[in-house]
Amino acid sequence: MFSDSAVDCGKDQVISKISALVGVLVVSIVAGVALGPVSVPFGVTVDLLWEAITGGTIPAGLAGQYHIVWDIRLPRVLLAAVVGAGLSTVGVAIQAMVRNALADPYVLGISSGASVGATAVATLGVLSGLGVYALSVGAFLTGLGATALVYITARTSRGLTPLRLVLTGTALAYGFSAVAMLLVFQAPRGEAARAAMFWLLGSLGGANWQSLPVAAVVTAAGIVYLATKARPLNALAMGDETATTLGVAVNRFRTHLFIVTAAMTGVLVAVSGAVGFVGLMLPHLTRMVVGADHRKVLALAPLAGASFLVWVDVAARMLAAPEELPLGVITAALGVPCFIFLMRRRSYVFGGS
Repeated sequence: MFSDSAVDCGKDQVISKISALVGVLVVSIVAGVALGPVSVPFGVTVDLLWEAITGGTIPAGLAGQYHIVWDIRLPRVLLAAVVGAGLSTVGVAIQAMVRNALADPYVLGISSGASVGATAVATLGVLSGLGVYALSVGAFLTGLGATALVYITARTSRGLTPLRLVLTGTALAYGFSAVAMLLVFQAPRGEAARAAMFWLLGSLGGANWQSLPVAAVVTAAGIVYLATKARPLNALAMGDETATTLGVAVNRFRTHLFIVTAAMTGVLVAVSGAVGFVGLMLPHLTRMVVGADHRKVLALAPLAGASFLVWVDVAARMLAAPEELPLGVITAALGVPCFIFLMRRRSYVFGGS
């Protein structure tokens, strides 16, 4: 009886935290749309969004603000939420998959592989026939190639092991980064090199309604899949032998995790560049609040990551207006002190508490 009450109490607490984070995310999205170098009053923003969603009439005097709200900022803010949710979720899964508290979505080398394609597009004009989609397509294709190379190199007759995955991903990431830097160094135009470096640090400047659906669908599907695998993730985080005794087919499950997390990372990097620290820190912060149970972590981490990156993007647009700051600069400025704070907390054990 006591045990059942304790479980119900735990569920109620998680549900209340989810409700609170949903509210925070909704407010963050509206505020993210309203705030910028040209601010739109909060009330006007809400009215314009409501009229656009319900098919209402937009007054002629608000046409300019409507264009800013609906065509420019809303797709960008929604993409920030999608990327933040996706990176946080992938970080949770990869930290369990490789049993490494320092793992993040980029530990498998996919981001560095994608950077080669994006840099080639920016500096050499590769895939220029695709217009505004060239950068995303180039990044996704080379990210996909990097995924295949990591998988082929790391896989053995015993399957994918955590150590081989981390070592292979890290080694190949250095190689891909070297190629990307060489392309930047050899760029014939200084502006092209600057654009490539800006993308490498993360940016949502190219967000539009066309780039949002694919990222949103892949991220949502990945989150749902990983949420259904919370119990096997709990077992995997305790070690392969323990997971096997609990009925988890470790090699097959780790291969499935690799494919899902690689697909999510490749799509997210293609639309936003390499945004650091989100996939590393948000899983740890979530565990600090709800513990190491992946059923709870995977329920809260996507919402926390989505809200976090929305506000990071707001800061990127406003701190140096009319110029933009790369997202990675702000996430690093916030992530490093946060990491040090966690290191100093004796009550927190990385990878779980």
